[in-house]
Order: sequence, then C-alpha cells, then structure tokens
Amino acid sequence: MKLVSNPARRPLDGTVTIPGDKSIGHRALLFSLLSETPVRVTGLGDGADNGRSAKAIAQLGATIKRDGKALVIQGTGLRGMRAPEGAIDCGNSGTTIRLLCGLLAGQPFATGLVGDESLSSRPMARVIDPLRRMGATFTGVARGSDIVPPLTVGPATQALSAIAIELEMASAQVKTALLLAGLYADGTTSVTEPGPSRDHTERMLAYLGAPLVVERLAGSAGPTSKVTTTGWHGRLAGESFSVPSDPSSSAFLVAAAILAGAREVRLPHVCVNPTRTGFLDAIAAMGGEVVLEDRDDHGPEPLATLVVRGAAKELRATEIRGDLAVRSIDELPVLAVIAARARGTTTVRDAGELRVKESDRIATTCAMLRAFGIACEARPDGFTVEGRPDRPLDAAVVHAEGDHRIAMAAAVGGLVAAGETVIEDADNVATSYPGFAAALASLGARVS
Repeated sequence: MKLVSNPARRPLDGTVTIPGDKSIGHRALLFSLLSETPVRVTGLGDGADNGRSAKAIAQLGATIKRDGKALVIQGTGLRGMRAPEGAIDCGNSGTTIRLLCGLLAGQPFATGLVGDESLSSRPMARVIDPLRRMGATFTGVARGSDIVPPLTVGPATQALSAIAIELEMASAQVKTALLLAGLYADGTTSVTEPGPSRDHTERMLAYLGAPLVVERLAGSAGPTSKVTTTGWHGRLAGESFSVPSDPSSSAFLVAAAILAGAREVRLPHVCVNPTRTGFLDAIAAMGGEVVLEDRDDHGPEPLATLVVRGAAKELRATEIRGDLAVRSIDELPVLAVIAARARGTTTVRDAGELRVKESDRIATTCAMLRAFGIACEARPDGFTVEGRPDRPLDAAVVHAEGDHRIAMAAAVGGLVAAGETVIEDADNVATSYPGFAAALASLGARVS
C-alpha cells in the first residue's frame, strides 16, 4: 500500500471524529474478560490491533455479542479462563501480546502467542524477565540477549510470587503486565516508575473493583509513580467501558492543521488524560496553538474537543525530554515533522523506547526527515532536527518500513512539501487508523 500526499492548496477546515483510543480499547476488551458481569464496550475503533484483542478474549472463553456499534462482553472472571484452541495471533499488536503475557502468566494452562513478521522481531524481555521473577514460565526465540515471539506462556503450576520492582524506563505496557500478574500472585506486587506512564490500567481496573493503590512520590531524580496491587480472590465486575477518541491519532490531524493552516479544524470527544497530552504541550512550546473546548471531566477519562484555528505563528525549536518525552512517545515522529518547520534545532532526549516500536523509530524518523531534505541526527535516546521554516520541505519518497506512525507523519509532511510525496510500505496504517487518508481529505487535504 502507498500513500500519496500533495501540498495543501488552502487552509484545512472541518470536523473529524477520531476513532476510539487504541490503548483504552485494548484494556476495555482484555479487562472485560476478567469481569463476572457483562460489560458493554462502546467507542471502539475498527483498527486491526483492537480486533486482535477481541479475538484473543474470545479464544480464552469470553462471549462477544454486537449490539449496534457496541460490543457486549460476558467474561470469565479472574479464574474462569479456558485454554485456547491453537495459538493466539496478536498480528501487529505489541499491546495485545505484552498485556497477554501478564494476564496469562498465572493461568494453569499453556498458551501460544504469535504475531506477524514485524511483531516477531520486537523484544519481549523487558516484560518477560520480571514475570519470570514472579515464577512465570516462558519460552520463545532467543535473539541476542533478548527474546522475541512466537512465545509460549505457562502453565503456572502454583501461585505466582509477588514482586516489588523499579522500572528503569516508564512503560505502561510493562506496568500493566505486572499488575495483571499481581492479581494472581501471593502477596503484594508494586511497580515503581521514574515518571508517569499512561494510567488507563489503574483507572479501569479500579473501576472493576481490583485492589489498587496509586502513589505519586517525590524522588531524588524527579517525580516517580508507584502502583500496588495484591493477589485477589474476590470478584471483578463492571457495567460498561466507553472508549474516547484517540489522542495519538488526533495528533496527526492537529499537526496537519498547524502546518497547513486551518480555517477551523475540530476534533471532538478526544481523551485529554494528562499522561497522553505531551504532544499538546510540545506543540505549545513550539508556538502552535490548540484550544480545548467542551471539556468533560466527569468520567474516568477527561475529554475535550481539540480546535485549531488560523495559521500558526512562526514555529520555534524546543527540547523534548524527561516526562514530556514519556507523555508524547507515540507522537514524536509527527512532532519531528513540526520541528522541521520550526526555527532552530529541536532536541529529543530520554526516548530510547522509540527503538523498540513497530520500527526503530529513531532511525525511521530521521530517514523520513532526510528524505524531505531536513537535517536530522540520530542519538541513542532520541534525535535532533534542524528546522527549515523559510522554504517548503523537499518532495520525497518515504519508506515507512511498515510503521503506521512513520507513514502518517510523512503524509502530514507532504502537505508542506514542494511537490508530491509518496509513502511506501504504508499497509499498517490500517492497524491504528484505517480512515486516516479519508479524514485528511475531508478537511481539504490532497491525500490518498
């Protein structure tokens, strides 16, 4: 699949409803499996990744019925899962496979977890190693000092052992896997992070009645977050999960409006959980303006309509590091495109996790910008971008390397390039935002 992006001829204008947030969607599906009462899930996107989680819970014993646009899921409870027939295919979804590692670590049966070519090259040791310390058993494919899929999890022949662990790098996926395993462990499991990762797991498991304690600590090197749970023999139960619009997908349309200019672009019902809005803070630091309207803070996740109006003033370089890098980790490729149009040198640090995404996103982000004629230097934990605000980006052929966020970021860059931009290997856009090109086109962009 190719994407073709042409320079914008006029400011973007219109309203787009972004698909449901993938991170929350995965958790709504997987956590509904743990509920003893039926859970109604609304707002799910139609991307392939969430579909993998839905198929996974069905293999593990959940019953899923469609009611209009909603799914009604009858789960198995914590201890009612059944051994699946055959391996669970996680496709391209790293979230599905990593969360399943934690969920299945304490089950009395073995489960195979497989994925596509891209997922089969992604490192799993940072999830598997602490789970092994809890007594879980895993087999997989050794790759250097790491392990990659296909994996076999379990069976657990006795209760897992609780663990107290300090993560070197904040990671919502690792944290979630350990908390899920902790529900099946003897004793108290705690996960401490060097900064705030996404907290959807804490919000949603607490809603189901799981025993969770969240602490914000003042550490010597800055703020840390600690989440504690205990082995649980009670019941988990919920009624509904409403999945808001995905802020990560929203970031690409926001960036397009910032760069191409906007009469008025509105994105309603977007999750503005502070652990997910680092990209808005980074855009503000670069001189872009995004207004939050229609705020709703009454549910488990805060919501707002994101609005971009007018043309951005001259954009300026900034530094993205520490907490800000953690809170904008998935948006860094498109923030790099904005940085390409900013005056000065933008520096991204503390983002080593980019190395283990669908691609090595430090390498692929730099390759994308170089294709546009922008100087970008890779570093072990980030990159630098030399902005070029005085003339358009070069027309480019960009190889997305199967990474949906690189493909979408390049399409946004094409709106401010000197000619047609062609993005190769863009098939995996369907894993997160199948309607991406159509959404941009509805705002007046020439993307197909």
